Amino acid sequence: MKILVLNAGSSSQKSCLYALNGDLPADPPEPVWEAHIDWTHQQGMAEINVKVAGITLEHELPSTSRTEVTQFMLETLWSGKTQVIENPKEIEIVGHRVVHGGQEYQSSTRVNADVKAAIARLASFAPVHNPANLEGIEVIEQVLGDVPQVAVFDTAFHAHLPPATAVYPIPYKWFEQGIRRYGFHGISHQYCAHRAAQLLNRDLNSLRLITCHLGNGCSLAAIAQGHSIDTTMGFTPLEGLMMGSRSGSVDPGILIHLLRQEGYTADQLDQMLNKESGLKGVSGISADVRRVREADAQGNAQAQLALEVYVHRLRSQIGSLLPALGGLDALVFTAGVGENDAQLRAATCEAFGFLGLTLDPQKNNQKPVDQDIATPDSAVRVLVIHTQEDWAIAQECWKLVH
Repeated sequence: MKILVLNAGSSSQKSCLYALNGDLPADPPEPVWEAHIDWTHQQGMAEINVKVAGITLEHELPSTSRTEVTQFMLETLWSGKTQVIENPKEIEIVGHRVVHGGQEYQSSTRVNADVKAAIARLASFAPVHNPANLEGIEVIEQVLGDVPQVAVFDTAFHAHLPPATAVYPIPYKWFEQGIRRYGFHGISHQYCAHRAAQLLNRDLNSLRLITCHLGNGCSLAAIAQGHSIDTTMGFTPLEGLMMGSRSGSVDPGILIHLLRQEGYTADQLDQMLNKESGLKGVSGISADVRRVREADAQGNAQAQLALEVYVHRLRSQIGSLLPALGGLDALVFTAGVGENDAQLRAATCEAFGFLGLTLDPQKNNQKPVDQDIATPDSAVRVLVIHTQEDWAIAQECWKLVH
């Protein structure tokens, strides 16, 4: 079975093709074809990287039409040096990451006119992502015709948050209007929970997990009996942890003050909180933790402060999830920062020695992938898992047709 996955965003798009024979494999397979579009590489141009069998080819196209660029990328599947199929009809199903499914969609869903309308309507909740996700669906309709498509919602894994977790302490009529905590990065959190159970050789339903998705965007999930029971992102992906360029949770009174006293507009505040805050805002250097660490190593006090705030808020919010779980079996680090920053993992775990958590420094510093980096006698396991959202989406597609 050939499953195409599209993970479309506002500034980039990741795609891959899986070729499966028989049942789902226990371990994630390598895609037979991968492609990445960067819309920001050069003004007016889109950069396309296509990888097949370890060979990467680069293309540049005018980015005036995102649809045409995406169509060109797809055609590399069945033409040129990166050809892996004879014709597009070999693709049996296409899966899409869709950021916001609202309250309507609590599981992966076959795409039809109603689903497309809902994705468009929910763009008011996710204006950066849902339009790009819908665009990807429509491009597939143009290029591949009536091939079955599946929307895999980032919010779905958090759809059953307990009411006490989902409801904000604001007028209840706002909740009735859909203003509630939704949570995000659900595809990643769900994948890591299942992978953690595999690595620990445990039944997922028996595990109490905190999964830490730490990339440019950051969120935590408390997982019990295989379900998300609390998470740090809420109505939007702005709530929660300090991130690369996003503030995370701040006192809403700050925003009222800036609106009233400093004359900021809503659009300006949106830009500042989403694009100019977090590591970038505090350090004044970059949203990339690697650049901030380099500046810290050179004695930059602001960079040092940014990292200290980042770790403090991460520790605090991990701690805030513990009571809901009633204990912790494993702490999981994933995504770009979580998988690659050994210093961050060490600084975070240091605060939880009172739980009997003990990190193995040697394992932590060896760039672990899908490994337990706690000491043998640690009361809490610490896992580093390479999140594979694309494979998780492919799995959802496979399940819907079997």
